[in-house]
Amino acid sequence: MPRIAYQPANLAEPAALVEAIRARRGGRLLHLDRMLLHSPPLAAGWNGYLRAVRSELALDPRLRELAMCAVASLNGAHYEFHHHAPEFRRAGGTVEQIEALRDPEQALLQPTLFDDSARPALRLTIEMTRQVEVSDDTFGAVHASLGDRGTVELVAVIATYNMVSRFLVALGVEPEAEA
Repeated sequence: MPRIAYQPANLAEPAALVEAIRARRGGRLLHLDRMLLHSPPLAAGWNGYLRAVRSELALDPRLRELAMCAVASLNGAHYEFHHHAPEFRRAGGTVEQIEALRDPEQALLQPTLFDDSARPALRLTIEMTRQVEVSDDTFGAVHASLGDRGTVELVAVIATYNMVSRFLVALGVEPEAEA
């Protein structure tokens, strides 16, 4: 149960903001949006920022979604995993990888499950999420694989989705019922 009731699914105001969110979501408001809309300024900033993180970065979408799924699992954000596991699959992830990402630390121990770019990205995600500080070895491996821009973008994705997961978990945002 959410700790605060969601705004109504048919919410109409503030009109420009609600329409912008619906446009990004394919015409509907998700539970996350309906929670954020308790604060229109927060919802507006979130919508713009997350749009950029989700669709405007040069980072490989497979690595982006891998990090999002791993953060979700590490933080117990079932809503986040529910929404990003299918995106990871569409970006090239496998069913086996999705299942393994339910326990990212154990997944990292399976050396053939992820490739040479995914393993350091997963290690970075675990370190940033569990202890914030990142080892020089992990950072070096990510940077060698992704370069400056890719490293900055991956770090930003991990940081962003730690924020998202903490919002979801603290407020009890639940996955939408399947239609």
